[in-house]
Amino acid sequence: MHGISLSVVVVLVGLALVFDFMNGFHDAANSIATIVSTHVLKPHQAVVWASVFNVIAIFIFQLKVATTVGKGTIDPSIVDHYVIFGALIGAIFWNIVTWYYGIPSSSSHALIGGLVGAALAKSGPDSLIWSGVGKTVLFIFVSPILGFVLGAFLMIGVSWLCNRTSPRRVDKIFRRLQLLSAAAYSLGHGGNDAQKTIGIIWMLLIAAGMSKSSESVPVWVIGCCYLSMGLGTMFGGWRIVKTMGQRITKLNQASGFCANSGGALTLFLATYLGVPVSTTHTITGAITGVGTTRGTKKVRWATAGGIVWAWVLTIPASALMAAMAWYLGRIIL
Repeated sequence: MHGISLSVVVVLVGLALVFDFMNGFHDAANSIATIVSTHVLKPHQAVVWASVFNVIAIFIFQLKVATTVGKGTIDPSIVDHYVIFGALIGAIFWNIVTWYYGIPSSSSHALIGGLVGAALAKSGPDSLIWSGVGKTVLFIFVSPILGFVLGAFLMIGVSWLCNRTSPRRVDKIFRRLQLLSAAAYSLGHGGNDAQKTIGIIWMLLIAAGMSKSSESVPVWVIGCCYLSMGLGTMFGGWRIVKTMGQRITKLNQASGFCANSGGALTLFLATYLGVPVSTTHTITGAITGVGTTRGTKKVRWATAGGIVWAWVLTIPASALMAAMAWYLGRIIL
């Protein structure tokens, strides 16, 4: 198996599923913050709702994001168990740090940063596939901007349509519609994020000689990754819910629907294009766009600015941690 023992493969697959669980746990707030903060669902109901649709995404989206991560970020020929170990440890460590401090950072970019850092530690800049890395970096800016624009336009459209409708009736209508928009967002979350871990495990199996790049991803890998993410979402990352739900701007049922819908449309587009994007960036942009329609003073720009700093730091910070973990892996594996 190309010098990689079965026991090491099992350990690294387990580590990848731990990351996937943490991804769901860390990013649960993105899916449920609006429906919890607007009191449409209680927290324990909201995480079950989100996790179910995380898993249902397995039947809807093609594995384009998994292909980008597995074949389009770093040179597959340099991938070994040390690179996978470094990437996963770097991403997991950064997720723990940002979860502890309640910072809504990107699990997706932590993983991409981990891959980049481990690849650089092993083989230098030539090991990176710059088109794939560049596409991911570009969407750090594109996804929140697109979420912002879609969220704002949806909010303007809803305001215009409901101009002569009583606030009580509007709340009643959008209390139900918000369930659908949260479900759609959770589908996009599962469809984009679970595929990143699928790509990592696929990369490992190819390096170990247990699969070929010309073959389809094993069904057990797909099932385990979607299920692991769904379970992580079910346990929820409560430290981040308040930041996403109310600290950026105050939401009601209609604005919560628009934010989730704008975010969901952005995730659907990115997943269709095979781009691994951040659900955190996407929903933050959409919430900010919705808030801006009521005036720029309705948005807490200091909170949004703090989140942006976390975005900027995620890839380099996780890359640095992954590089150190790569050296550690050379000693312990």
